Amino acid sequence: MTILVTGATGNVGRHVVDLLVRAGADVRATSRNPESLDLPAEVDVRRADLTDPKTFEQALQGVEKIFLYNQPAGIDGVMAAAKAAGVEHAVLLSSLAAAGRDPDHWIARWHRAVEESIERSGLSWTFVRPGPFAVNSLLWAPSIREGRPVRLHYAHSYLSSIHERDIAEVSTCALLQDGHAGARYHLTGGDSITQAEQVALIGKAIGRELAFEDVTGDDARAELRARFGPRLQELIQEGVIGPTDPPGIIETRIRYYLEALDGPAEVDGTVEKILGKPARTFAEWAVDHRADFTN
Repeated sequence: MTILVTGATGNVGRHVVDLLVRAGADVRATSRNPESLDLPAEVDVRRADLTDPKTFEQALQGVEKIFLYNQPAGIDGVMAAAKAAGVEHAVLLSSLAAAGRDPDHWIARWHRAVEESIERSGLSWTFVRPGPFAVNSLLWAPSIREGRPVRLHYAHSYLSSIHERDIAEVSTCALLQDGHAGARYHLTGGDSITQAEQVALIGKAIGRELAFEDVTGDDARAELRARFGPRLQELIQEGVIGPTDPPGIIETRIRYYLEALDGPAEVDGTVEKILGKPARTFAEWAVDHRADFTN
């Protein structure tokens, strides 16, 4: 059985490749720049771009299952090519936002568009919907390495951040095992703690106390505009959002932080149900990523 992995260098896709290789699967990986990939020698690497479905016609030959990251631009064509090539099952790295309370939020629309295309394709499917990635905390790494206080937007808001390896292990189970067709797996981390507590756990992992600054209100808005502004402009150019959407996107983010101040976020048991072990905690993630905060 050949399994095709897209996004093989991503935070989740790279782990999926390693887990499949370890399980003895025949793994193929795609990239727009395959010469830049550093993957196990057993992996068959092909050039393909999810925004250009024609590039997948050869890469899909002989493939039975496919792991997809979220890219709406060419998804209908990619799924048509997969169906024509005889692919049987697709596992999509989606987002918990697709099942969120704000169905008009651009992240929800982005992920639902791909889910709906896969549903229309005629393939069987599994949607893996993680919440916040713990790896997003790497945004704090430059401040920590340089000994500066970490600027946290609403430092006492709660997150249930998930380790990327848990996401990869669930995805790999859905690729290798029967019984996952039609499932929408909502994944969270193993605990719900505040961002301030996350910083403290990173400090514990690297052996020094870390300082943080609580950034709220208009200061948080200004920093979010500076951080996400370039990406929002790219999304406008790609047609994902409209030119008048960015202010609303920033306000949605602020509202999310404010709501998360009220108490611990949900900790879902899906990871443990599928893997037979609890989801990793943020403390475990911090230990695994010590080098990112010290080198």
